[in-house]
Amino acid sequence: MSRYWLTPAYRADFNEKVANINAAYKQAPERAKQGERLESIDEMTGVQALERKHPDLPMQSGKVRRIEFEYKRHGTLSFTCNFDIVLGELVACTASKTRNEKDFVEHIKRRIASDPLTIKWGFVCDNLNTLTMSSSRAQKPVNVA
Repeated sequence: MSRYWLTPAYRADFNEKVANINAAYKQAPERAKQGERLESIDEMTGVQALERKHPDLPMQSGKVRRIEFEYKRHGTLSFTCNFDIVLGELVACTASKTRNEKDFVEHIKRRIASDPLTIKWGFVCDNLNTLTMSSSRAQKPVNVA
């Protein structure tokens, strides 16, 4: 076995966690019939809002459309998005100028409030620092029945 020297070694419980997530994904369609939802959450941080400085030049006979390479920057945003495992669709997305645990907790609260008929929620997240902060971990499983 080999690995790149900059890549940290897997945690001892990595395979167990992967197996648990795969099992949850496999059970999601059956659980959805019982009023439960499973969603995968991901963050896209530091997404640049860009605008081209000049309009594209339209396609002409024998020439492709030409796109200007210069752009104006309008700052950055962070997105937190939910993907419904059963539906296979993006079901919620929050854009914010900040990226902290308060933003994440508010995103989860809005998501739960958006569907009062769901009796149990499950969220699969990675280990990004806003998702592993104390108040995010302190959130107990929520029954909205």
